[in-house]
Amino acid sequence: MSHEKKWVVEHPIVGKMVKEEEVLWINPHLKSAEIGLAESSLTAECVKDASDRLIRFAPFFEVVFPETKASKGLIESPLTEISRMQQELVNRTGIEFPGKLLLKQDNALPVSGSIKARGGFHEVLKHAETLAQKNQLIDDKRDYRQFTETPFKSLFAVHKIAVGSTGNLGLSIGILSAALGFAVTVHMSADAKVWKKDLLRSKGVTVIEYEDDYSKAVEEGRREADQDPSCHFVDDENSKDLFLGYAVAGERIAAQFIEQDILINEEHPLFVYLPCGVGGGPGGVAYGLKLQFGDAVHCYFAEPVSAPCMMLGLITDLHDKISVREIGLDNKTAADGLAVGRPSGFVGKVMKPMLEGCYTVKDRTLFGLLKLLADTESIYAEPSALAGMMGPIHTISSHVHNAKSPNARHLVWSTGGGMVPDYVMNAYIKEAENVELFPGKSTGNE
Repeated sequence: MSHEKKWVVEHPIVGKMVKEEEVLWINPHLKSAEIGLAESSLTAECVKDASDRLIRFAPFFEVVFPETKASKGLIESPLTEISRMQQELVNRTGIEFPGKLLLKQDNALPVSGSIKARGGFHEVLKHAETLAQKNQLIDDKRDYRQFTETPFKSLFAVHKIAVGSTGNLGLSIGILSAALGFAVTVHMSADAKVWKKDLLRSKGVTVIEYEDDYSKAVEEGRREADQDPSCHFVDDENSKDLFLGYAVAGERIAAQFIEQDILINEEHPLFVYLPCGVGGGPGGVAYGLKLQFGDAVHCYFAEPVSAPCMMLGLITDLHDKISVREIGLDNKTAADGLAVGRPSGFVGKVMKPMLEGCYTVKDRTLFGLLKLLADTESIYAEPSALAGMMGPIHTISSHVHNAKSPNARHLVWSTGGGMVPDYVMNAYIKEAENVELFPGKSTGNE
């Protein structure tokens, strides 16, 4: 029996994944938040350390990136209720959900315009801070605007940073590393968008392109760093520093809920839908949310039908030991940030007891939702960022406990798009013009 047939026999949902159907998988390994968090190798103190580091560097960001002045150097995005989008989804699907639909607009994060900002920035900043401490450059009586000064720039100029990326992590690592003075190389997979490569080069970043996918880009980045002791490799598949930077989002959004008088507890549950590529960004956010809200938060990962690597790794319990190519999928998708064939084993194992489930989405659905969000809310995100928008449809139509509660909050994490050039966004919207969302469903206008 072939591996593919073996997995289909053991897990019938894999048969539907092979056919590139949109599916919802409910995680049978889910445990209480207390147990899940205790089983991980990370702690709340680790996340607090990352949060404190981002705060220390806020004065640096205010100086170097003027767009952060309004937030006093903190990298954060709006939390927005999208009631018009919610009503349009109800109209088009015929599926009622009396709770509220919210959007976490990481597409609007300053400097690099995606969820990768928190994690990517944190890892680069930790590396910079560590080097500065080793060289006794930091004056404890001054704030971190000192990192803009010549001694720091001279130190970083003889050190290198490398990363493998499909696009958005490369933007966050490349833009910040170059601003600090590092020599930085971004190894980019074939599916990375041309405009992202061009933007990085305009910032002085070395971009190396591959005809292969994300895994090859990561492999080459890792190989470069292994051969050069002055090069720090940002390992998207295994980095705890990236993960902890992403996890800071939990405390940030908890503060936004308080500001907006939104109550989250087990009687007022929070359902969160996170687009997933290799897993670090959504995994870190989910971890941070579990720290804040425990069993009151229910997290789901969203993946393309052609690249459901995290779902496959969790279903088979093989994590990074299995690729979507092994079940006949080609890992080709318009959602470039999600075009990953093999998941992070580190993240998959941390998420196994904490994640409610995963679901898949077709590219045409992403484009249709992109246009719908633009038309209803005038919010523009890239295709991969819309993967989360199908979450409420899945959980409510599948009768997930409390998903249809009037007290529920359904939070879609919009992971990127703020830096997409107008001509590219216009092309996305044009692509969506021929998409029929939810064919055969009620339109609400009949």
